[in-house]
Parts: sequence; C-alpha cells; structure tokens
Amino acid sequence: MLAFAEKLRCRGAGLRVLNLGGGDVDTATPMWSMLFTIMAALGQTEHEIKRERVVDSIAKRRPAGKDLGGRPRIVTDSQIRNVRRLIGRGEKVADVSLDLGMSRATFYRRSRTLGRLPDQSDGATLTSDVHILAGSRTPASNA
Repeated sequence: MLAFAEKLRCRGAGLRVLNLGGGDVDTATPMWSMLFTIMAALGQTEHEIKRERVVDSIAKRRPAGKDLGGRPRIVTDSQIRNVRRLIGRGEKVADVSLDLGMSRATFYRRSRTLGRLPDQSDGATLTSDVHILAGSRTPASNA
C-alpha cells in the first residue's frame, strides 16, 4: 500500500480514503501522509508477527509428528493401495474410484504420491500400467 501511495505521490496525486474512522484521509497532506505511513507500518508488522508465529509453530510440530492442520483426507493410503490392486486385477479405474467416492483424477494424483506398486521391479510406472489395464488411451495418444 505504501508503494502505491508513493507512486501516486511521484505523479503529483494523492490517495484519499473516504471511510476511515469517520474522517477523510488524504495522503496529499503531510499530516495524513505520516499517519497513513504509520498505519501501513503497523499493518506490515502485524502481518510479519503472524507469519513468524505460523512458521515457528510448523517448525515445532513437524519434527514432533503432530498434525499441521489442513483438510483431512477422506480416503486413506491403504485404500488407494487396495484400489491399485483391484485395477491390477482388471477392474475399471472409474468404477473403483467412484465406489470410494473420489474421481479418477484424485486417484491418479494420490497414486503418484504413493509411488510404485510393490511388485513393480521392472521400472514400469504406475500411470502407464493403469492406462493399459483400464483399457483407456495412453497420454501420448490423447494428442
């Protein structure tokens, strides 16, 4: 906000706030320019303090293995592994993932984070195996 006010000042204009505490704030005047700068500095300081607290909390909680918050996962990693086994046996990706209440895209994304299947030792990737097993086109043939 200060940078914006400075750009306006360089062009010979000022910033006028109409709804701040009952009175107009016009940064073209020296007094209001100083007060605006102080308010912006206090806002920036408050933001930095909050950020520091969040970073500190994460740094303490992560090594302790505590929850960092965020959206809880509805489908567990073991359920994803079970879906991968079913797909390996010939089930369709869309059917199995919908039975779990997730889209195919979510299944593929979660599968990628889990890595290879335990029996994949020949270097084949999960994505290419799933496309072949599901009977769908491979990503290269979609173009």
